[in-house]
Amino acid sequence: MKVGLYFGSFNPIHVGHLIIANHFQQFTDLDQVWFVVSPQNPLKKKSSLANEYDRLEMVELAIKDYPNLRASNIEFTLPKPSYTIDTLIHLNEKYPEHDFALIMGSDNLDGISKWKNAEILMRDYQLYVYPRPGYSQEENLDNVEMVEAPLMEISSTFIRNAIKDGKNIKPMLPPKVWEYLDGSNLYG
Repeated sequence: MKVGLYFGSFNPIHVGHLIIANHFQQFTDLDQVWFVVSPQNPLKKKSSLANEYDRLEMVELAIKDYPNLRASNIEFTLPKPSYTIDTLIHLNEKYPEHDFALIMGSDNLDGISKWKNAEILMRDYQLYVYPRPGYSQEENLDNVEMVEAPLMEISSTFIRNAIKDGKNIKPMLPPKVWEYLDGSNLYG
């Protein structure tokens, strides 16, 4: 089975994440897309992160009605901060029957040279890249497939800030995630 790994903090997961994941599962050769919830991205500050179990629960709630989308807590047991290459090695050992590929925005592709063992990632794994506002689409890289996916300008940072400001962001969240957050103090 070919599995696309969609890494992220998902802090919180929003409709843009779902649209991208569903698009890749439906319009590429990926059999499944796994949301890999990262406890700590080495390139981001931890202070703004909700608890990893809350973020995992929100992902599970969001994808409940999507049979080919899965939530993964694989990085919860790995050393922190999480490095994509280490997670891939662990996943390959645990699921040798799967062929793993990475799903990322063009913003991440622009910064991939800063990642641990970036040259191995680029050599050994297929990367599916979707457009992000303000970032270029590099067409001529081995193992990189540029995918015509919906251009999403929504971000978790925007949603967290809007919640803090008391704004109604209900249309930007999957209904079950909205219910989970409504009345909680996760981002308030």
